[in-house]
Amino acid sequence: MTSFSELGIHKSYIKALKELNIVNPTEIQATVIPILLESKTDLIGLAQTGTGKTAAFGLPVLHAIDQNNSEVQALIIAPTRELVQQIQKQLFRFTKYIDGKIFAEGVYGGEKMDRQIKALTRTTHIVVATPGRLLDLIERGAVDISNVKILVLDEADEMLSMGFKEDLTKILKYNTKKRNTWLFSATMPDDIKSMIKSYMSPDAVRITVNKNALVNENISHHYIQTNIKDKLNMIIRILDKRQDERGIIFCRTKAGTKTLAQQLQNEGFAVGALEGDMQQKERDKVMRAFKNESLQVLVSTDVSARGIDVNNLAFVLHHQLPEQLDYYTHRSGRTARAGKTGQSIALIIPGEMQKVIEVQTALGITFREITM
Repeated sequence: MTSFSELGIHKSYIKALKELNIVNPTEIQATVIPILLESKTDLIGLAQTGTGKTAAFGLPVLHAIDQNNSEVQALIIAPTRELVQQIQKQLFRFTKYIDGKIFAEGVYGGEKMDRQIKALTRTTHIVVATPGRLLDLIERGAVDISNVKILVLDEADEMLSMGFKEDLTKILKYNTKKRNTWLFSATMPDDIKSMIKSYMSPDAVRITVNKNALVNENISHHYIQTNIKDKLNMIIRILDKRQDERGIIFCRTKAGTKTLAQQLQNEGFAVGALEGDMQQKERDKVMRAFKNESLQVLVSTDVSARGIDVNNLAFVLHHQLPEQLDYYTHRSGRTARAGKTGQSIALIIPGEMQKVIEVQTALGITFREITM
């Protein structure tokens, strides 16, 4: 078992990590940290969410900052506001015991632009951002990324599937000479491959964490045979059996999400909905209630659940299997985080068995049937 000090992390960071109960490096941390600390290189990491990526790139980023230089030296780009806030919070916690100060600022949509512009006039060493808002701020001259030494793309596949391709391409065109790019992604669609080809060094180090496990191996996969009429009753029975457990139910549409949440609320379950038409304030309120456990279950669309990182979710329920395979990976990856186990349960109506077989083959997993 390696320790963080063997990986080359400074004592002051190790003290903060201990306080956060981060004692033994995860596989990705043990693999990536020494490479990023010792060499100036581009890096491509194929890794699921919940594997400890934030510390894997965050600690090397912090080690690379020159506190006497007040320019923006590192840029971390992530798909959602929640993930940006989470990364910024982690960096702040990691630096608790260091000498001096490293300033990281988070910028994302859904907040007043002028407040963020003002924050960026103070010394900022690291900017953590969503692509759209970052590009906006660059184009207004509110943030200067011409001296960035390290650019991190976290959950790159999610950023592309959320429609950020153009924004990212524009951002990636800046200061290519001076910087190293570290890209992390759970899947490698063609769009990402072409981005790597265009904006990253051909000598980039490539790392894959649990190569065979496209899906986290702590998740067990199940299906229940039902029909359209019975789906609601089936979900009610599942939730009745799991009153002390928390989870997310995925629906394909915004309307379906709203309806199901309403039906479950009428049955007395502590349920909240997350869907694309919600105001950011509403969304934050639901997320807070879910995190502090006053809500037991979230009903969500695929896109709205991006970037949600809540530990101790026991299950993910698929009202319907998703159209796209990588959505199954993203959905089921919300459970079994930080080394815990979790269940992924799909409701299957007649004629959908073929889909189950396709998912099994493509992702190398096995579904077991549950009978109610």
